[in-house]
Amino acid sequence: MATTPRFTKQGTTPAEAADGTTGHTKHPVDETLPPLKMATTGLQHVAAMYAGVVAPPLIVGAYIGLSPKDLTFLTGACLFTAGLATFLQTLGIWRIGARLPFVNGVTFAGVAPMLAVVDSTKDKSDALPVIFGAVIVAGVLGFIAAPFFSKAIRFFPPVVTGTVITLIGISLMPVAFGWAQGPNPKATDYGSMKNLALAGITLVIVLLLRRFTTGFVKQIAVLLGLVVGTVIAIPFGVTDFSPVGDADIVGFPTPFHFGAPQFAGAAIVSLCVVMVVSMTESTADMLALGKIVDRPADEKTIAAGLRADTLGTAISPLFNGFMCSAFAQNIGLVAMTKIRSRYVVATGGAFLVLMGLCPMAASLIAVVPRPVLGGAGVVLFGSVAASGIQTLVKAGLDKDNNVLIVAVSLAVGLIPIAAPEFYHAFPERAKIILDSGISTGCVAAVLLNLVFNHIGKGREADDVTAPMESGGAIAEQRTGSTAGAH
Repeated sequence: MATTPRFTKQGTTPAEAADGTTGHTKHPVDETLPPLKMATTGLQHVAAMYAGVVAPPLIVGAYIGLSPKDLTFLTGACLFTAGLATFLQTLGIWRIGARLPFVNGVTFAGVAPMLAVVDSTKDKSDALPVIFGAVIVAGVLGFIAAPFFSKAIRFFPPVVTGTVITLIGISLMPVAFGWAQGPNPKATDYGSMKNLALAGITLVIVLLLRRFTTGFVKQIAVLLGLVVGTVIAIPFGVTDFSPVGDADIVGFPTPFHFGAPQFAGAAIVSLCVVMVVSMTESTADMLALGKIVDRPADEKTIAAGLRADTLGTAISPLFNGFMCSAFAQNIGLVAMTKIRSRYVVATGGAFLVLMGLCPMAASLIAVVPRPVLGGAGVVLFGSVAASGIQTLVKAGLDKDNNVLIVAVSLAVGLIPIAAPEFYHAFPERAKIILDSGISTGCVAAVLLNLVFNHIGKGREADDVTAPMESGGAIAEQRTGSTAGAH
């Protein structure tokens, strides 16, 4: 007696599949679509995460004081390496890659620690080499730890991940407020009504697009807000198009363009903590996406996916890129469109590579006035914090133990923001770690969770799989926002 196969091609009826004439055994994740649909849906994935990819290099590069040309180069390099990391995750080689429709890009979690590295570097020209050296070490160690980490995920329940993701968003908000005031704190118009008005207009545009549009337009609301805000800023004389004119049409991210990597102990420790945070978020995202595409992510899949994240991270600095991680908003896009093919996302990765090889395309983000970025940044970074709060909602805060974990961890993580000089008496190397609220908050959350929920008779039983699976609903709600923390 013939049985109807579980998986059918998109657009194929069960009856047709049962006839055995349509290649019906192929899982939707492994399907290829017609070229035009593959290209358009791949571009949609790029549009959904573009702002999230270019924001970290823009933040770090501007903080260092890179020239517009170098800032364009750094942005293009991060687009290029995001494409390579996406290939690793979707197509896979050997035991590397979850082979799920994942988009990989620069993680926001590393921004605050990288800024702390910049502050601790006497010569700002050495900041990027120090960051790249730390990222390489963190990636290599993460790759080695991937199979073990996939077994230890029970120590990172929602009470931990939610706290860390919330801290990521909160830690980045001062950056958005700084952008809103202008590019140069020493300039006479810094914080002027003109700059704040441009930031406010951009924020309103993004909110209106998110409220009154649907589908693809809603997905790229932040990107459209940046475009419209930039156009509005032209009459005010704050839009500089020179980066586009100076950029080449074709270029390659020259290896170690900013200098050979340097290996500083404190920077390595700080970014290794970020690597743990990134691996935790990626695991949550893999579990969520596995449920959405009907291919549950088991321990083997998680380990392979983490290898792709960490290998992409280790390779990224070679081409002047930063730490890579899965982008949660693209999971929401998969859930919304019902297109589950990993080859669609791989096509998006190809577009990222092409954009990275076209400096002129990468330079477009350098045209956006800083106040306009500030207005969009409020939504961008606030969405990260909101994602963390959504995770905490599912963390069992009716339990006193979990409330204490969140309360103390948030307090520790907020010290660098609320009291920037709190650690002034500590050695400079220690301050690289301590001045990153994300790093200290994460360590505090993990340790407190061990003490209150895993050690001794006072342990409160938690469902150690539900926390990460709950990321499914969160990921869907994060559609159009930035990557968590990633």
